[in-house]
Amino acid sequence: MTLLSIKNENVIYKVKNKSIHAVNNVSFDIEQQDSLGIVGESGSGKSTLALSILRLLPKKTTEVSGEIIFEGINLLDLSESELENIRWKEISVVFQKSMNSLSPIHKIGSQMSDIYMLHNKTASKAEVKNKMTELLELVNLPQRVYTMYQHELSGGMMQRVSIALSLMHNPKLIIMDEATTALDVITQGQILSEITELEKRLNVTRIMITHDMSVVANTCKKIAVMYAGNLVEFGFVKDIISNPKHPYTQGLLKSFPTLKGERGVLRGISGSLPDLSVQHDGCIFESRCAAKGERCLKEKPGTVILENGRMVMCHSAGGDN
Repeated sequence: MTLLSIKNENVIYKVKNKSIHAVNNVSFDIEQQDSLGIVGESGSGKSTLALSILRLLPKKTTEVSGEIIFEGINLLDLSESELENIRWKEISVVFQKSMNSLSPIHKIGSQMSDIYMLHNKTASKAEVKNKMTELLELVNLPQRVYTMYQHELSGGMMQRVSIALSLMHNPKLIIMDEATTALDVITQGQILSEITELEKRLNVTRIMITHDMSVVANTCKKIAVMYAGNLVEFGFVKDIISNPKHPYTQGLLKSFPTLKGERGVLRGISGSLPDLSVQHDGCIFESRCAAKGERCLKEKPGTVILENGRMVMCHSAGGDN
């Protein structure tokens, strides 16, 4: 069953006299208990897309169009008060570097309790304490963390607190924006493993935003590859990792080392992201693509639908270039 459906979404930032097209006509569905990894370079629109789902982008300088349908309801049509019944209760988020948002002058238990009481104003002290104890156990933290301050916790422990906060109201969808990027490799691996276990236990659907293809390959079921605000490839991880169709996806995979098989030369993607305030006649990736043809210079590629629900935005994916 489809939990979230993004349809023809566009996000434009108004900066001085410019319009920055951060998300361009993006469409995809997420089924219940899916795990979707959204990957791409910095500036590709990953975080903008995530924040737009909960309408957390600045209203004065941002235009969002299209449809963001959650359980049959278009979130863009809701009032702010109606949206409050969905934020954190139905959809929660772990922000990039969210560990830095913890107060240094309040105990962890006090911060967690205040957030819980915000949405459960009639809860008793005993109920709150039991809920906080349950959450700490859920993310493998000792009970003493309840009475500790931020500076007494390691980076991994703070990140676990952030994840516990996101699970506080038993949401159906969790958005994790670079949730483990600031951690060392070992701690990152431990937390990612715990996250996948929690999903199975709690029947939670997850969107994970990252620039690390290896994270998606090991912890997600599906993958969405974004470039310059465009969704250039979408499908099951096993299909895309083994046989990437879009030149950008191929470039991303060649940029990461493998721990298995033969060693190869790592090759970065030449060039840089285009100016998103300028409209392009042809393919947005054309200036960096080694396989481009004449058609790529003049015509924007449409989305080609392949087997197993896979989508690719490339002229060569549908036939001759």
